[in-house]
Amino acid sequence: AAIGLGIVWLLGKLSTVLTPFAVAALLGWLGDPIVDRIEARGVRRNTAVIAVFTAMCLLLTVVLLILVPVIARQIVVLVESWPQYQSWFGGWFAGRFAPWLRTATGFDLLSWLDTQHLLQMLREHWQRAGGVAVNVLGFVSRSGLAAIWWATNLVLIPILAFFFLRDWDRFVERVASLIPRDHILTVTRLAKESDEVLGGFLRGQFLVMAALGVMYGLGLWLVGIKVGILIGIIGGLLSFVPYLGPASVVVMGVIAALVQGLGMPGLA
Repeated sequence: AAIGLGIVWLLGKLSTVLTPFAVAALLGWLGDPIVDRIEARGVRRNTAVIAVFTAMCLLLTVVLLILVPVIARQIVVLVESWPQYQSWFGGWFAGRFAPWLRTATGFDLLSWLDTQHLLQMLREHWQRAGGVAVNVLGFVSRSGLAAIWWATNLVLIPILAFFFLRDWDRFVERVASLIPRDHILTVTRLAKESDEVLGGFLRGQFLVMAALGVMYGLGLWLVGIKVGILIGIIGGLLSFVPYLGPASVVVMGVIAALVQGLGMPGLA
């Protein structure tokens, strides 16, 4: 138990350094079955690894080239529509919910939605705001180092993923050589079963997330929701958790529809 706790503590301390290795190992593990299938057809492993690695990079590049501009435009639309959301929240939702909340708890929600009230509070607590500003500036300066760390990882992960893909079978053989010979058959069988089940689950889950994100986004966009694609992407990512993805799409989609007044001008 002490050794196990010590290993967990050490991994926690080294998490920053080990993160690119863990991500690259995950990519290598997910891509190894495809490399093995290509290699089984008589293609050299290095050639198969280059083909799979190139396909993964091209797929990621295409996805980023498509998603990043779309997400940027959706965020611009959301920012431009934000006053409408504030007006709806303050006029329709808060107008019905705020009186009950003020009666039940004494908390005045409407005052917190008033911009003038917030500015007055900022003037009254300017010294505290200055202290917060100092902390924010410190965070920004630390964020510069974090940006360098992320850039370094973006360079390291593809390189490490390539070598993990190329030498994955060797890694497995080295690990297998550490297992006692009288247990090797049982451990090998259990490892193969776990690899097939877990690998199939993750690959299938990624496909489901992508399919649901496309379906949600296109569906909401086709019915006229301005930020439908953004809601669909968020719902697709959250669909990894059962029921959370569809529920979030319903809630955000209904709110967006009410704000836009699609067929419900009285509620908008």
